[in-house]
Amino acid sequence: MSETDSLLRQQEWRIIDQSSVGPQFPALESFAMDDTLCASVGSGRSTAVARAWVHHQTIVLGIQDTKLPFLKEGINYLDKHDFKAIVRNSGGLAVVLDEGVLNVSLVFPESERKIEINRGYDAMWELIRRMFSDFPVSIEAKEIVGSYCPGSYDLSIDGRKFAGISQRRIRNGVAVQIYICVNGSGAQRAELVKGFYQTAKKQVETKFTYPDITPSVMASLTELLGVKLTVQDVMLRFLNVLKEHSGKIFSDSLSAQEWPLYEGYLTRVVERNNKVFDALEEK
Repeated sequence: MSETDSLLRQQEWRIIDQSSVGPQFPALESFAMDDTLCASVGSGRSTAVARAWVHHQTIVLGIQDTKLPFLKEGINYLDKHDFKAIVRNSGGLAVVLDEGVLNVSLVFPESERKIEINRGYDAMWELIRRMFSDFPVSIEAKEIVGSYCPGSYDLSIDGRKFAGISQRRIRNGVAVQIYICVNGSGAQRAELVKGFYQTAKKQVETKFTYPDITPSVMASLTELLGVKLTVQDVMLRFLNVLKEHSGKIFSDSLSAQEWPLYEGYLTRVVERNNKVFDALEEK
């Protein structure tokens, strides 16, 4: 991809940094936030947005995870390990969020021409490669079998996954989202998800194939690069790359026009979650 064709090159990047809000910041708010920004960017009310966010002790389940035969037992297992389960409003499977995992969303307008799905994924892959270009490593994008939430754009170094990318599209806005395991143990996070699936599925045959997790294929960047990294270290690298690809970056929060939109999306996300968990209580 040529430099001029890169989605990272935007006239302006609007930065919304929620990476240090703390443990009182519930993950459901993040999904409502990205939907709001998608709609806002897609309608032309906002320039392209880069949002960073961190959530504590949360397992984000995909829609398929809610169909596990012993889901309630699986959620109890997570509770015992001090992790709260929520359900996101898009595809994919269970992922771990904690204070060592940085999430980044890039929200692009699709008004001028359609952004192909792979082009969105490639933009995020390019961002991560540029962020760590000073390290003598190759960051690959391919499915890492045995990882949690496996996909064709798993990011890995030497066959060990440290990040996964997803996409969401609303009203001419495209949000490309990534979780980056910055520090801590990738294998420990994977053990937690493995235990969840073992508890929630047991030996039952299911139509959908859930991942058979091999914890050793997951790692954090700190483990892979041999350098102690913090979320704020990675934030600085992230902002520096965006600066190089923009005439201007500026820090911002939701506008007065976006707040009502956000409240509407949050209500929907919360209601969807309540529906899943209320159904479990009735079983």
